[in-house]
Amino acid sequence: MTKEQLHSFIENSKGNESNICQIHAIKDGKTVYEDCWRGFKPEDAMHVMSVTKGVMALLTGIAIGKGYIKSTDQKVIEFFPGYTVKRGEKTIYDVTLKHLLTMTAPYKYRSEPWKKVCTSDDWTKAALDLLGGRSGLTGEFKYATLGIQILAGVIENATGEKLIDFANRNLFLPLGIPEHVIHGDSSKEDQLDFAMNKSPRKNEWYSDPKDVVTAGWGLCLSARDLAKLGELVLDNGRDIIPEIYITEMLTPKLKLGERFGYMGYGYLWYKPVEDHEAYAAIGDGGNIIYVNRKENVSVGITGTFKPLIFDRFDFIEKNVLPLV
Repeated sequence: MTKEQLHSFIENSKGNESNICQIHAIKDGKTVYEDCWRGFKPEDAMHVMSVTKGVMALLTGIAIGKGYIKSTDQKVIEFFPGYTVKRGEKTIYDVTLKHLLTMTAPYKYRSEPWKKVCTSDDWTKAALDLLGGRSGLTGEFKYATLGIQILAGVIENATGEKLIDFANRNLFLPLGIPEHVIHGDSSKEDQLDFAMNKSPRKNEWYSDPKDVVTAGWGLCLSARDLAKLGELVLDNGRDIIPEIYITEMLTPKLKLGERFGYMGYGYLWYKPVEDHEAYAAIGDGGNIIYVNRKENVSVGITGTFKPLIFDRFDFIEKNVLPLV
């Protein structure tokens, strides 16, 4: 398929590709493919959903590299000295950052209590209140978008600055990604609009009433920005993130089940295949950062909200890699 054919295919798609807004590919440090659909321009930002989690993993690595965090084995509760643990709760004392990053942290709920957390005045504390439980540390994978919010509090308390400022200064601006601002509203109606709106967004990051950014979702980036973040991973963190951390982040710690396509899982990043070194930060709507070490290619794709799209990794390997 030529670039023109791929553009037409996406433009006229009635299936999984019908929500794609942007694709940007970087190979050997140079942009080799860029295209847009649905009225988007290359510089427009889109809510990249759970790709936000993958960016949080990068920010954790930066905080470790700068000495604000000792290691991923550090206990979560150490970063919240003023937090009052609920009576009878013991498991929380043993939860480490590694548990958060690998989604093996235990929580006291069956399904994520979105309303309880996202209508509170402090989403990080509300998430921390859910951490732990009587079952202890089981090592079981439990996908938890709300739980990752705790990482925002960890980094803010460790560095002594707002996470949005830390991200701008240490990650976004050094990569040529536009400076981001907090979204500044967190009403129920606004949250729904933020997730569902199909128009380009500002360079913003959703935030709670205390101006703490959402760690599991809510970051707005262009496909160009996503590809730049992927290139940073390909370059082993450059002088921004320690190489040893990038290796740890990408190395699968778990083999996921059928619901997650039996992918490997590192620190909030997936390894979808076993036969070659390709990794991804993945979000709803098919938003993705894709990196391929053998081909030295990074690809970013943005898309408007559309549930149950899981084929972007295969889509890239089948349709984008041959073009670049």
